Amino acid sequence: MVKKLLEGNAAIAEAAIRAGVEAFFGYPITPQSEVLEHFSKRLPEEGRVFLQAESEVAAINMVYGAACAGARVMTSSSSPGVSLMQEGISYMACSEVPAVLTNIMRGGPGLGNVQPAQGDYFQAVKSAGHGDFHMIVLAPANVQEAIDLVVLAFDLAEKYRTLVMLVADGCIGQMMEPVELPPMRPVRPPEERPSWALTGAKGREHNIITSLYLGAEKMEEVNLRLQAKLKKIAANEVRWKEYSTEDADLLLVSFGTVGRICQTVVREARAKGMKAGLLRPITLWPFPSARLAELAQQVRGMLVVEMNAGQMVEDVRLAVEGRCPVRFYGRMGGTIPLSDEILPELEKLDAETF
Repeated sequence: MVKKLLEGNAAIAEAAIRAGVEAFFGYPITPQSEVLEHFSKRLPEEGRVFLQAESEVAAINMVYGAACAGARVMTSSSSPGVSLMQEGISYMACSEVPAVLTNIMRGGPGLGNVQPAQGDYFQAVKSAGHGDFHMIVLAPANVQEAIDLVVLAFDLAEKYRTLVMLVADGCIGQMMEPVELPPMRPVRPPEERPSWALTGAKGREHNIITSLYLGAEKMEEVNLRLQAKLKKIAANEVRWKEYSTEDADLLLVSFGTVGRICQTVVREARAKGMKAGLLRPITLWPFPSARLAELAQQVRGMLVVEMNAGQMVEDVRLAVEGRCPVRFYGRMGGTIPLSDEILPELEKLDAETF
């Protein structure tokens, strides 16, 4: 297959088109506006729906409506835009309608800046909206992986009737890399919409999709069903990659762009005689806790590196349960930590645990 040079945001949009997305509703915000730009040109060419909403609140509720009708649908935003979507995200989670969301993260909190950051880990993994639920959260480390995970996101969303969010920082969204695009899938015809969808009730019982359950017992029943589904997802959909962990006695843990940088750190550390390895979570939820617990029995210590003040590190510590020291190094505000500052932190851990 011939590779094409594509920007991350455009690649994400094109991957969704090739995965059979029928409609996109969104609102422009840097550094992900190119997602909308690509959709605005390509979806009409394919005879599908593109609509720039008046706000992120409107966009997520349009996604909700289209998802209720059984359409394969998507939205995209960046940090503060996703904050505005959280009420609608929670409605959709309770209603059990599938959809894909993309967050090309920027510096925060507040309006912040347009530089790449990873400060939305808590937002995606812990507080995507009110109530007891999780989205599946996928974190690519390069443009090709972003393409592959967008396709996977639609498959997982429909398999489990759930929300799937792709989180990537502005670096991945803006960089250009050679990639292979997947083949074009056919758009699902209306007569093949799922049986639960609101497609008109002629000849069958009415379908009802709602997130409003006024009785406590009924609301708990819904929650228990959701928790059972989440347990199934956690058992079957954990994804991660490892680098040089076979004999590692020091472990780096990082995701997204920083995970890519830490591959370089592993090579540099090994050139200095340190037995360093890397675990890069691909699913931020469900989190690869069991594998980290195993590695905690092998290594002398772990260094978690993130573009935030320390968020994923909390999940690493929960997984490790004190079996080995867990240290953290982070940069905030859109600053990308480079290998020449991460390596000295690994050397400190090496000396501390030797």
